[in-house]
Amino acid sequence: MRRTTVIRTGLSALLLLGTWAAAGLAPAAAAPSPASGAPASTGLLTAMQKDLGLTESQAKARLAAEKTATAVEGKAKRAAGASYGGSWFNPDSGTLTVTVTSAQKADAVRATGANVQLVKHSARQLDAAKERIDALSAPAGVSSWHVDPKANRVVVNVVAAQKSDNDVRDFLDRARQAGPVTVKETAQAPQTFAAGTVGGDPYYTGNVRCSIGFSVHGGFVTAGHCGQAGASVSGWDGSYIGNFQGSSFPDNDYAWVNVGSGWWTAPVVLGWGSVSDQLVRGSNEAPIGASICRSGSTTHWRCGNLLAKNETVNYSQGAVHQMTKTSVCAEGGDSGGSFISGDQAQGVTSGGWGNCSGGGETWYQPINEILGRYGLTLHTA
Repeated sequence: MRRTTVIRTGLSALLLLGTWAAAGLAPAAAAPSPASGAPASTGLLTAMQKDLGLTESQAKARLAAEKTATAVEGKAKRAAGASYGGSWFNPDSGTLTVTVTSAQKADAVRATGANVQLVKHSARQLDAAKERIDALSAPAGVSSWHVDPKANRVVVNVVAAQKSDNDVRDFLDRARQAGPVTVKETAQAPQTFAAGTVGGDPYYTGNVRCSIGFSVHGGFVTAGHCGQAGASVSGWDGSYIGNFQGSSFPDNDYAWVNVGSGWWTAPVVLGWGSVSDQLVRGSNEAPIGASICRSGSTTHWRCGNLLAKNETVNYSQGAVHQMTKTSVCAEGGDSGGSFISGDQAQGVTSGGWGNCSGGGETWYQPINEILGRYGLTLHTA
């Protein structure tokens, strides 16, 4: 990649020259590592104020509380053992709530710093019910389904205009036989966010434009629906980057591309001028309820809240499993882009409904699943 063009686009800053020093640049201010204790970047705080309606002090307090909740969640889950029923972060109180099926585990979980609620169904039981629903064939009017720890049930989302469809009703009848189910309505059916070729955007395969997710050693990860294994990938300037080395869609929506031919990787997510480019320091999984931001080649930097985990999304091409749902908007061309919480990589953009003018919801495929599937190592700062 030519140095004279790095500053102009940065190709999502994930494919900068091998080292910042080599390009004569210094890394931009970034969100802090949970371990570092450094203050959040001004740009990140500004984005949270704009997209989440927070004051600067509220944004700082929320980031601090989310870091604590992320650390507590793992400890609480271990303390709950088989009694664990799920957990979520409450942005109003700044606390993590953990559900358990056994009152005998409550004190041990509470000792980790979490709030505790007693529920009927364990996470293991709910996950098993969801797996039984995953085995069903869903009609187009069924949008998605996931385990909701607050409801302690599996939530099945149906498109409001198709809720009376016979196939939808039949699916819901069979879903209720699989376990405890709650039905909710959604405005639109989900779709992927790939787009036709538009000049000046990050990467292309064939006539499809998508966005880079995160740098890994030897390449980058992105969405599987953007290209099949072996497909050639070119950058914003039309130069050859590499090829899809692995790709899965539907069932999953992830892929990885090798990087070569003068291109390098860097542990950075582009802020697009809305925020400072964000350094990536790890991939600790944020809890439900946490704030989260997304970077993509069409709508650039957007923020919202993490709404649900392990959701099955029913695209027209087929169901995709183990997705995470957010309130962040996205549009065509944002597919494959980065979801990040603070400085922790979360996943790559898959699809959703709505747009960034009227709002909507977007799903991502979790990063740690992708790394494990292909044996990749996240490139971190």
